[in-house]
Amino acid sequence: MHVITISKPGGPEVLVPAERPMPQPAYGQVVIKLAYAGVNRPDALQRAGLYDPPKGASDLPGLECSGEVVAVGAGVTTPKAGDQVCALLPGGGYAEYVATPAAHCLPVPHGMTLKQAACLPETFFTVWSNVFMRGGLQGGERFLVHGGTSGIGTTAIQLAHVFGARVFTTAGSDAKCAACVALGAEQAINYRNNDFVEVMQAQGGADLILDMVGGPYIQRNIKSLADDGRLVQIAFLQGPKVELNLVQLMTRRLTITGSTLRPQSDLAKARIAEQLRAHVWPLLAAGRIAPVMDREFALTDAAAAHARMESSAHIGKIVLKV
Repeated sequence: MHVITISKPGGPEVLVPAERPMPQPAYGQVVIKLAYAGVNRPDALQRAGLYDPPKGASDLPGLECSGEVVAVGAGVTTPKAGDQVCALLPGGGYAEYVATPAAHCLPVPHGMTLKQAACLPETFFTVWSNVFMRGGLQGGERFLVHGGTSGIGTTAIQLAHVFGARVFTTAGSDAKCAACVALGAEQAINYRNNDFVEVMQAQGGADLILDMVGGPYIQRNIKSLADDGRLVQIAFLQGPKVELNLVQLMTRRLTITGSTLRPQSDLAKARIAEQLRAHVWPLLAAGRIAPVMDREFALTDAAAAHARMESSAHIGKIVLKV
């Protein structure tokens, strides 16, 4: 099969076409013939040599896809061969075929294209598990998500809004801020012109913050939280280390937590999939929420897709057509 490999750690240009043997399904797995693969920040981190795949996972990038099940392993009752699915992957998505646990597959929502469906797993698994399962967001709470026009941001805005939270977000231009408001944000803060700390303090503080920036944002996030507020960290584009005054956490009863999706157990990911199927997939089928699409590239143009993502010019998800 045709794949895209990482020839060596580096920039987008190290993504090169190659050929690999077809994957075979292990116990509990299915093999999917890909229609589309989603492009995500962890792919770029892996390409740069900063994010190793979990033990036993494919060394090819690609953490989500859509397509048709073409083979099922022992112990699998659903999905069946011929079913169209989207799936969370441990790796290997930049390829014509990929193997993944059957429990990490979800049906393509009614009325949605395979191109749209490829944008769902990585971001929806991440947002649901961190904002709702870990962060405990409730209707009426004030929720701040940074990077509102990223795949994570556009997903988090929509889900938080549809479940009744008051949504605030940051973005780097007025056009991006307008896109966030159109998705359901009550207020989008252009971080180049305004201080999100002041905005959130004027609102009484955020009950929950979802952050992908890290570094100096951590101190600013703490200042932005309401008493009893929660900060959920899922990435650190500006660095993982910071000096922290624990007095703030103790006197204001703050919670700082976080997670990464890829290293979690197959069972943990299967439990997230079950919650998505029950609580989110009906909303997608009803058209109440939908993935925001930025641009499509051919699989062989994966380097250009990465360059687009790392430029931060995109609004929403980037996909590779397989």
